[in-house]
Amino acid sequence: MVHAHLLHKRLHFMRRDPLTGLLTRDGWNRAADRIIRRHNRAAVLLIDLDGFKTVNDDYGHEAGDAVIAASGQRLAAWCGENGIAGRLGGDEFVVVVRDGHRVAAALADLRALLREPVDYHSGRLSVGASIGAAQVADLEVPTREAAMRAADAAMYRVKGHTRGGRRPLAAEVSAADAS
Repeated sequence: MVHAHLLHKRLHFMRRDPLTGLLTRDGWNRAADRIIRRHNRAAVLLIDLDGFKTVNDDYGHEAGDAVIAASGQRLAAWCGENGIAGRLGGDEFVVVVRDGHRVAAALADLRALLREPVDYHSGRLSVGASIGAAQVADLEVPTREAAMRAADAAMYRVKGHTRGGRRPLAAEVSAADAS
């Protein structure tokens, strides 16, 4: 019985990113699959921190860790009871939300939250965020894998173009984009 408890505890920690406390890819995939099966209005978001490499290069990895940890906390708070955030690795995060119809209005708030400076020693560190979103129900194949591919394509459209020198806040994918 003690061994089973220890094994369960070890598996729990293996599915958690030690820096952010968020689910790792495997743990997030399992949770996202459950949410998508149960909630037909689910959406998947992929988030990439812009300017993170500069923070690491200019201030060191400890500063980068502070930005990653703060970003993880902010994503978890933003999700609340409506979803689950995970860390894919590096400066890439993923979110699944149960009610994706409210996501479009909330993407600007999420981007602003992630852009808030992080206090570090006697200074403040700032990064931006590129966010791609996909409504699972809008996809030809309504699966987590398809939603992640669609959200990834939407995120790279955000990274790839600017409007008057400014990036759009976020991109959502339509069913036509996902095919």
